[in-house]
Amino acid sequence: MVQVVMSGNHASSYAAKLARVQVIAAYPITPQTTIVEKLATFVASGELPAQYIKVESEHSALQACIGAAALGARTFTATSSQGLLLMHELLHWASGARAPIVMGVVNRAVAPPWSLGTDHTDTMSQRDTGWIQFYAESNQEVLDTTLIAYRLAEDPDVRLPVMVAEDAFYLSHTVEPVDVPSQDDVDRFLPPLARAFAVRPGETQRYGSFVGPELYMEFRYQVAKAMKRAAHVRPQVEEEYRRITGRHHGGSLAAYRVDDADAVLITMGTASTTARSVVDTLRARGKKIGLAKLRLFRPFPVDKVCELAATVGRIGVMDRCYTYGAAGPAYTEVVAALFGGLHRPIVRNFIAGLGGRDVTPEAIEEMYESLLKDRGPEVEWVGLKRRKGVTTHG
Repeated sequence: MVQVVMSGNHASSYAAKLARVQVIAAYPITPQTTIVEKLATFVASGELPAQYIKVESEHSALQACIGAAALGARTFTATSSQGLLLMHELLHWASGARAPIVMGVVNRAVAPPWSLGTDHTDTMSQRDTGWIQFYAESNQEVLDTTLIAYRLAEDPDVRLPVMVAEDAFYLSHTVEPVDVPSQDDVDRFLPPLARAFAVRPGETQRYGSFVGPELYMEFRYQVAKAMKRAAHVRPQVEEEYRRITGRHHGGSLAAYRVDDADAVLITMGTASTTARSVVDTLRARGKKIGLAKLRLFRPFPVDKVCELAATVGRIGVMDRCYTYGAAGPAYTEVVAALFGGLHRPIVRNFIAGLGGRDVTPEAIEEMYESLLKDRGPEVEWVGLKRRKGVTTHG
C-alpha cells in the first residue's frame, strides 16, 4: 500500500486501473473530465491494457459499456449532471440487461440555470433506474467504494450496475492523502470477471429481445430481487475489503455518537464531514445529538434506519436536492421505511446546499437547533437569501 495525494476524480481513475478494467468509454463533461483523462494516460503509457473508446455523447458512452459487458468485459465510464440525464434511457437498459457496469458520477446541479456547483439532483433523478447507488464523503472513500462496487456488481447473486457518486469540486478537484492498495491486494479481492452467460460471437443468442406481458413483469421482479440480494451481499464484500486493506467506511448508514442522542441528523456526501464537527461542538455544549451518514441510497437501508429510529426520538434528514413532491428524496425514503414500524420518531426534512452553496457549520447547527424544538415545519429550506427585506427561510 502506498499513500498518494490526489483528487477525488483521480481516486476514481486509480480504482478503475486497479480493478483492471478492460473497456473504458469516455466523453468529457465538467467536472468529471479529469477521471477519463487520467485513465487515458494510463492506457497510453501501457500501465492499463484496456480498450479506450472515445464516443460522441454520454448516451453512446453507456451504450458502449453495455455492449462490452454483454461480451463479458469489465467496463467503466464516468459522467456528471446533464450527461447523466442524457444516459437515462440506457440506465434502464443496463440494469434490465443485468450488466455489472461501474460508473463514477460527479454530482453537479442540473440546468437551467447553468451551474457547476454540487448537488444531488442528477443522481437522485435516476434513483428508480435499477442502479445501486453509493455516495462518498472523501477521496479515500471514492477509491475504496469503486473497488467494492465492482465486487458487488459482479457477484452472481447481484449482477447490477453501480454508481459511485462524489460531490463536485469538494471532492472531484480537491486533493487529500489517499491510501492506494497494492495491485496484489486488489487482485485477491477482485478476481477476473467470469461470466458464463456472456454473448459469444458466432453463437446464436438473444439479448434484450422482445417479450410479451406474460413474461415482462417477471423480468422486473428479477431486478427487484437482485437489488434486495445486494443489500445482503454488500456487508460481506465490505468486510472482506476491510480484512485486506484495514479500511471500512461504516456500512450503509454510518453512525456517529448516536447511542444516547435525543436527535440525529442524516446526511449524504461531503456535508457529513461538516456535520460531524458540529456534533462534537454541540456535544461540548451539552446537546445530545448524533449523526448518521447515508452511504448507500440504493438499495435503501431500511433495516438500519429502523434500528436508528428505535433509539432516538427525533431524526432530521438533509437533502441536497428537491423532487417537487412532498419533500426531498432521502427524507421520503426514511419516512417510508419507518411508516410500518414499531418506532415512529419525529422526522424533519432540511433542504440545503443546492447548486454548490456551502453547507456551513452554522447551517448544520441551525438544523440541529430546529430539530430539537417541539414544533417546526416538516420541510425547511436552510440558507435561502433574503429579498426585499422579507426572508424566504423556512
